[in-house]
Amino acid sequence: MDNKEQNMSYQIIALITTPKSADIAAEMFRAKALPILYRFNAEGTASSEIMDLLGLGSIDKCMLVSVMLKPYAEHTLKKLNRELELSAVNGGIAFTMPLTGANNMLLRMIKGTQEPLIKTDRKDENTMSESKHALIASVVKRGFSSDVMDAARAAGARGGTVIHSRGVGNEEVSGLWGLSQDEVDIVLIITDAEEKVSLMKAISEKCGVHSEAKGVIMSLPIDSVTGF
Repeated sequence: MDNKEQNMSYQIIALITTPKSADIAAEMFRAKALPILYRFNAEGTASSEIMDLLGLGSIDKCMLVSVMLKPYAEHTLKKLNRELELSAVNGGIAFTMPLTGANNMLLRMIKGTQEPLIKTDRKDENTMSESKHALIASVVKRGFSSDVMDAARAAGARGGTVIHSRGVGNEEVSGLWGLSQDEVDIVLIITDAEEKVSLMKAISEKCGVHSEAKGVIMSLPIDSVTGF
């Protein structure tokens, strides 16, 4: 980043919700001509018994990820919460994380498309206070996501989202550390910041690198969250 871009505040914004709501959100994002938008298929982690009790037919989820200027990201969080009713049962969750680096072309694209959309009166730019939350990401061998959630729930987690992926790192180095390059599950859990360490410890004890799950557990800061 050059000095001019460093003075701008950018955020990653993520939405985890039902496929139907994800379609609505994707159209909202496209209407604002956002330069980047990624969509991932995912799964909720509620048990089938809980889903049946709530009268819900599926735990299919979608995850949308984009990058925005901070004021626009905060505005978008509130709009998503309002229009998708994220606080309702099975509504979903949206959150932002700080972006600490990117190439200049990307940043100029974001600034060019979003800066004109930011309200100049700034009346509601900071009405959503920053939440003290963290995102825990656990990367484990495919099939061990339920073990991650069992450990996390025992330590107080409310729920999580699973994304199926595949390791693509250096096989020789990964093998040296006992990590798998096979298909993996990425389990995302949002938690209160003060509970982060205990959750990570619980997951690591059951599904860490030295377990059969060969898990890697990390955390990322969250600036704002809605639907949690």
